[in-house]
Amino acid sequence: MPIRLTQPTDFLILDVLSDGKRDTASNIAKQIDKKRRYINTRLPTLADYNLIRKIGPHESSGLYQITPLGVAAVQKQALYNQDQDQFDAAIRDLALDIQIEGPTIIQNS
Repeated sequence: MPIRLTQPTDFLILDVLSDGKRDTASNIAKQIDKKRRYINTRLPTLADYNLIRKIGPHESSGLYQITPLGVAAVQKQALYNQDQDQFDAAIRDLALDIQIEGPTIIQNS
């Protein structure tokens, strides 16, 4: 499934989470000056693309964390505006070299 993002909101969400720390929709909304209700519609879409993931300790805790693919998307944001198909391939390749351990992002290359 090709990744189709809503700009600038989706990249703003990813940017907030790009430090590897977990956060909630309400905190993200406040940081990017968007309504929480709107952020709540974008988070499941980003999760469907595997750019973020909902984490526990309880499923309904409302915590989200960026994935390696999400980190790669933030790093390749400029490419998204130029060529979305190339963006998809580039982030999938780059994500292979990224690990997230707790709130720490490790990039191998």
